[in-house]
Amino acid sequence: MQLTISTTHHPASDLGYLLHKHPDRVQEFTQSFGVATVFYPEAHDDRCTVTLVLEIDPVRLARSRGRSTPDFSLAQYVNDRSYAASSLLAVAMADVFSTARSGRCASRQELADSAIPLRITIPVLPCRGGPQVAHRLFEPLGFEVAAEPIELDGNFPEWGDSRYVHLALTSTVRLADALNQLYVLLPVLDEAKHYWQGPAEVDKLLRSGEGWLTTHPEMDLITRRYLGRHRALTRVALARLAELGDEVEEAVDPAADEEMLQPEAARLPLNVQRHDAVLRVLLELEARSVIDLGCGPGHFLDRLVKTPSFTRIAGSDVSARALQVAARRLHLEEISERQSDRVTLFQGALTYQDDRFAGYDAAVLMEVIEHIDPMRLEALEHVVFGSAKPGSVVVTTPNSEYNVTYENLTGMRHPDHRFEWGREEFAAWSGRVAATYGYAVERRGIGDADEVLGAPTQLAVFTREP
Repeated sequence: MQLTISTTHHPASDLGYLLHKHPDRVQEFTQSFGVATVFYPEAHDDRCTVTLVLEIDPVRLARSRGRSTPDFSLAQYVNDRSYAASSLLAVAMADVFSTARSGRCASRQELADSAIPLRITIPVLPCRGGPQVAHRLFEPLGFEVAAEPIELDGNFPEWGDSRYVHLALTSTVRLADALNQLYVLLPVLDEAKHYWQGPAEVDKLLRSGEGWLTTHPEMDLITRRYLGRHRALTRVALARLAELGDEVEEAVDPAADEEMLQPEAARLPLNVQRHDAVLRVLLELEARSVIDLGCGPGHFLDRLVKTPSFTRIAGSDVSARALQVAARRLHLEEISERQSDRVTLFQGALTYQDDRFAGYDAAVLMEVIEHIDPMRLEALEHVVFGSAKPGSVVVTTPNSEYNVTYENLTGMRHPDHRFEWGREEFAAWSGRVAATYGYAVERRGIGDADEVLGAPTQLAVFTREP
């Protein structure tokens, strides 16, 4: 694999001081899995570029696996975990540029503490979920992202794109910050590591994520992917990050768990597809005022706020801490008074009548009803459809029939789900609610539909009849 870092800071050749690698030398660094070579294709006052090339030795990689490794006897024959090249690159980069990652430079400390223009390029990088995942991870950090998909085979264009991208990142950022972000996010993009993970991985994540991870809007996704879906490690990491960010584990969007169940070929996150689908419905309805009931940490509210046609937006959740996270995500303390009047957040329970729920063109119940005890569901129906009476209600919920396609899933998709319905059950419920409260209902699917099992998510659009 290859990584290049360029700068136009003047004098640009000071990049050599920051990286502690002399521009006039070609240096090799032996790794347990191969050799990392550092050289400078260009080193001038106006522009300087350093290149890190990692050559992986598969024989050395296999031999380096210790006999204490849980799967030592068979792993080198049947498990491709060892060949997660992006993880190998991250480890090599962390070793070769360890002093630069720490932000230390005795001869140029002021420069090491400063943001400088950087362009980082990786010609071939695994990116599960497609280029949009790279945008989600790097853009909130201030990078301008160019992630170009690479064809699976140029001779057979009908085969489509591979899971690899050509990644280029441009920003004015402190070099140490950029290196630490790359160290975390390269294996996150690949969603794989070349070694078995233990509790020490949580400490690595927190050290490298210091100063940026707790405020990243995709913190939960990054944590889960970095820790390779190890639920126990993920819960520990999220709890510690919650303490650092004044958040709580309950404020993390549970949709990330569901995303991990998606097959790689369809890894456009299902929660992103839901957000897209519901936003399209609201625009079709020409709604001007929208309330997100059960808004959680505000992922969908962020989409609403960024859509100018919505002139009045509200988010409600039973968790006050989730609302605190939503307020930070929306930067409510920083926006103008006019904008703050447009957005309202308040605590409320959907099973108790609340006048604040009323007066909106549309209400959204996205992945909410399945978290309600069945015996309390009628109370929610009365509060939303009978009391608040929005012009339209958009409801999404999992399709339980689709669950058989999820590898390693036992039970329901999330431990807090009280039930999950198949299509007939959802049709019966939505039909009954519509007839009871004077709404017409249209049902759709969200996500890649199976011919027999249907789509992974069910959507119902209720429109109040005159």
